[in-house]
Amino acid sequence: MHDVDPAALSAQVLWAAFALAVAFGAIAQRTHFCTMGAVADIVNMGDWTRMRMWVLAIGVAMIGFNAMVALGWLDAGKSLYGGPRVLLLSALVGGLMFGFGMVLASGCGNKTLVRIGAGNLKSLVVFVVMGVAAFATLKGITAVLRVETVDKVSITLRSGQDLPTLVAASTGMPKPQLALGLGLLIGGALIAWALARPEGRAMETVLAGIGVGAIIVAVWWVSGRLGHVAEDPATLEEVFVATNSHRMESLSFVAPIAYTLDWLMFFSDASKLLTIGIVSTVGVVVGSAIVALARGHFRWEGFGRAGDTANHLVGAVLMGVGGVTALGCTIGQGLSGVSTLSLTSFIALAAILAGAVLALRWQMWRIERAA
Repeated sequence: MHDVDPAALSAQVLWAAFALAVAFGAIAQRTHFCTMGAVADIVNMGDWTRMRMWVLAIGVAMIGFNAMVALGWLDAGKSLYGGPRVLLLSALVGGLMFGFGMVLASGCGNKTLVRIGAGNLKSLVVFVVMGVAAFATLKGITAVLRVETVDKVSITLRSGQDLPTLVAASTGMPKPQLALGLGLLIGGALIAWALARPEGRAMETVLAGIGVGAIIVAVWWVSGRLGHVAEDPATLEEVFVATNSHRMESLSFVAPIAYTLDWLMFFSDASKLLTIGIVSTVGVVVGSAIVALARGHFRWEGFGRAGDTANHLVGAVLMGVGGVTALGCTIGQGLSGVSTLSLTSFIALAAILAGAVLALRWQMWRIERAA
């Protein structure tokens, strides 16, 4: 293992993650892939098309991740989502905050990056404010509040919290077979639901669902397989190169936006290294810009009134604080986390959706009241 060159391996991992993020941004721009938009379509119009996109992506990611667990390539316990500590209140409170905030800010972290690539200056403001709020919740004043309050309400299990590990611990069945079986069962059911209606089989829906889900799986492979070093020559410890969490990672867009701002502000500090999260953040903007420019959809857009500005600022803060508290966003928990079959991820996802519905209902109430 001592012939591994961590610097060269890190470069391979970063370029691979960047390329996959460019593809993610291009698909999201081309197909209007957006979780907030999917929830809004249902609440406002009863249209489930974009929700079928998202559910299809979850099913694909779930099957892909757990197939790699069955092959022995990955272990959910070595990710941010599969540890033994179930952060119940953090997932609930953070998820509700993030879901409510993404409606006020006109989209989640991923959609913010996609809109920046298409010339939306409002999203650029959201990017900066969300990044600052997220960094404060990672290491600043709201981090102290988070650790001293919601993070204390948790359950520590004897094993990891992903479903295959939990079932294996209680039944004695082999974890690899359980991962494959549960991944196929749950992921297959989600895919079947997504494809059950004609709108779920439309070209854009299938492109978004399969494309985004496959990219999540590919980033897991890049981080957890390609970037895994069982024994680092310098420390003699296991390492996942080019990750902020020092564990294997897939796409997420709250903490990585904070780390991107940190890297830009302290660029001359040699200790600030590029990571999968940072290059993925940039990659989504680049991919979105390529498609927007190619299709003639690039347009400069700014705030039209003070109320709009206020909504986006409040939404950005809620997303930054909530996304870190819940350990992820609609992509970080809703796709990457859920693909590991983590209990905390399922809780966070449910809370995000609930927060989004509450915000949409609140907006409708305000409109009706004004009328």
